[in-house]
Amino acid sequence: MSFPHPITLNEPGRIELLMGNEAIARGALEAGVRVAAAYPGNPSSEIIEALSRAADPERLHVQWSVNEKVALEVAAGASFFGLRALAAMKQNGLNVAYDFLTNLNLCGVKGGLVVVVCDDPGGISSSNEQDTRFMARLTDIPLLEVSGFEGARDMVRYAFDLSEEIGSVVMVRSVTRISHGRGPVTFGPLPEPSEKPYFDPKGSFTPFPILVKHGKRHEALRELESTFSRSPYNVYTGPDNPELVVVTSGIGVLFSEEAVELLGLQDRVGIARLGTTWPLPKTWLTEIIGKTDRLLVVEEVDPFIENNLKEFLGENAGRFGAKTVFGKASGHIPLEGGLAPEHAISALKTLCEISYESRPEAYSKIVKEKTAGLIIDRALGFCPGCPHRASFWAIKNALAKDGRDGIVTGDIGCYAMSMWPSGYSVAKTLQAMGSGLGVAAGMGILDAMGKDQPVIAVCGDSTFFHAAIPALINTRFNISPFVTIILDNSATAMTGFQPHPGTGMTCMGQPVDPIEVERICRSIGFDVKTLDPFDLDATESVILEALRSDQPQVLIFKRTCALVALKESGKTYRMGVDEEKCIGEACGCDRYCTRVFKCPGLIWNPAKGKAEIDEAICTGCGVCTDICPEQAIHREVVS
Repeated sequence: MSFPHPITLNEPGRIELLMGNEAIARGALEAGVRVAAAYPGNPSSEIIEALSRAADPERLHVQWSVNEKVALEVAAGASFFGLRALAAMKQNGLNVAYDFLTNLNLCGVKGGLVVVVCDDPGGISSSNEQDTRFMARLTDIPLLEVSGFEGARDMVRYAFDLSEEIGSVVMVRSVTRISHGRGPVTFGPLPEPSEKPYFDPKGSFTPFPILVKHGKRHEALRELESTFSRSPYNVYTGPDNPELVVVTSGIGVLFSEEAVELLGLQDRVGIARLGTTWPLPKTWLTEIIGKTDRLLVVEEVDPFIENNLKEFLGENAGRFGAKTVFGKASGHIPLEGGLAPEHAISALKTLCEISYESRPEAYSKIVKEKTAGLIIDRALGFCPGCPHRASFWAIKNALAKDGRDGIVTGDIGCYAMSMWPSGYSVAKTLQAMGSGLGVAAGMGILDAMGKDQPVIAVCGDSTFFHAAIPALINTRFNISPFVTIILDNSATAMTGFQPHPGTGMTCMGQPVDPIEVERICRSIGFDVKTLDPFDLDATESVILEALRSDQPQVLIFKRTCALVALKESGKTYRMGVDEEKCIGEACGCDRYCTRVFKCPGLIWNPAKGKAEIDEAICTGCGVCTDICPEQAIHREVVS
């Protein structure tokens, strides 16, 4: 029996413990959103996943688009017809959508249009820790920052109202620790959809005349300064005449409040919570600045508020007098990485000249001793049974046999682990989605200049639809001789198994004809070979043949993700090690199966000097039976 997701319930006053992304989704529902689109990317993925639970073709359309630019375009199309729409993405995704956004900001909107961007300080599940707030300022659009869970719901609701009030797209920023944290949220009512989509043919949405519309954007931002100075999302708490004021936003609000409480500084330090980050609420800030001569800015990742505050102080030096701003430039807050409570504690300890020990050294020592050996030390690696492990095993061996120091280019995704030992350290480049193919195209054309090292570019199936197709067309057009390997595991696995154009199912559960990667590649003009990477010998042989060609090649390694296959398969397998055949330490390369192949389902038993199967996580894929030189690993069907 399935139960409705809590955010879909129209029960005003109900309190639920929601993930930050779910609170954002709830805010959109309470605002009457009618269209929502995104491309999956942590830490933003759960926004669309939550909204999809409330999807209904006549009331709310929710979709996973092929990339973030298209997602924002879909949302804009709905807005132009007068409906409220949302596009969600992570910080890397905003880069993809930015070309359209820098035109949309001049075109204006009709229905409220909100872009939710979830930054990933520390690069927890990203290839960078980009701070997107600068892009809001660069694009001349208002920016709101959520700092809690109830606030996330409220702020998204407000963002839709603001968007329609000023006729502009509005950006809402979250960060990993809010998006993936949880807190109580009190529900408001869910409105009944009433508006019918209508595009007034007398109007238009274009950036022309550019200078006039650019000027209007600046005029709107100037008016927003006074609006934001009256906003309930900018709040000061603390003494009337503090020694120091912490100016903070986002997760920094919670950490700063915790630090002031732990240090007992409630009578000495004030906290200025900034929810409307751009444009700066200058009138409100003037009141804050007048309370003290010392300001500490706590934010992540870059000094966005800090620099804007210093600019404001510099422009008004005669009025404000000498003020000292501490933060990232002064070294009191780290210049990189995500915030933690200890950052605010450390800064306030120093500036307020007090001593505080958060955790005695003796306690830390006892914890370390008590937990020693309880946690298995595992390197970051592919899941047991992952087809990518077999793919990179074949790539590694083919490159070794080719003997010309071949290069593998890649990008972000599960297969990014091919940079590390679990992927045999074969990948040598990693940038944006689809960049592996584009970079390889630049390498391939160097053959005429004397390059004699072959190049392999890898990308996943979801990445292929997202960003790799233009690079592949460019490869065919400009005849760059390298090998493209598309790792088709029939899943957007890294972000939570969301559907994509090749899976045959939409975000709303509607079955569709899958778009075949092979057919697209053939239509571009490639003679494609599709292989099962678990057929190690054949895969290795085909790679080796492709490496020796002087023309661009496309190979597709197609096998369903092990985790998806486990859910769909009706069979259960059990693996075992024949101790009589296993030669243990005498095996080539020193424990060939556990140290070299690196499947977490294979473990080393030092007491026996033999390999064993970890039945708790082994998926029974059977690839290890082919890589064992002694054929000591076997597989049997259990059911």
